[in-house]
Amino acid sequence: MTTRGPSLRADARRNREAILDAASELFARRGESVQMDEIAERAGLGVGTLYRHFADKQALRAAIIGRRFEAMTSLARSAEQIEDPWTAFETLLYGYLESAQPDAAFRFALLGPQEPSWGEIDAEKTAFAAIVERVVQRAIDAGHLRTDFSASDFVLITRGAMANMTGREDWRRHLTLQLEGIRAADR
Repeated sequence: MTTRGPSLRADARRNREAILDAASELFARRGESVQMDEIAERAGLGVGTLYRHFADKQALRAAIIGRRFEAMTSLARSAEQIEDPWTAFETLLYGYLESAQPDAAFRFALLGPQEPSWGEIDAEKTAFAAIVERVVQRAIDAGHLRTDFSASDFVLITRGAMANMTGREDWRRHLTLQLEGIRAADR
């Protein structure tokens, strides 16, 4: 029995990842119209297996966002280690958006018509938000960002850029224009 336990856990992890991959792909292509049985079929699993992992589409979206936030938090930790506060801020901002660009399911989940269920991914979101707050404050304290800029403005800028990513590459130009507007006046 002890040899089957770890194997079953590994199988369950693989199944969960297969479901998330299938859901990410299908949500990115078709949005909210995707049905749970389609996701299970795409993952090569039964519907019962899907429902053992995720109660509904909202839980799936939360898991997709959670998986991306784990990667984003790692990126944010790296950016936070950069000595120059402005470079740290830009690295975090561009890294976040470049990571989100190929992940249409993540963008759809954040920008979609229904607010994600943050309760299921609160730890990932909280860790990321704390780092963003520190990076932003460091850039403000160093005189690189306007003093009225806040971490919530970081969220608004990233969501605006993500909303303009679908089939367009000019989000970078728009982001550059925004960065010029939020830099401290004496820079």
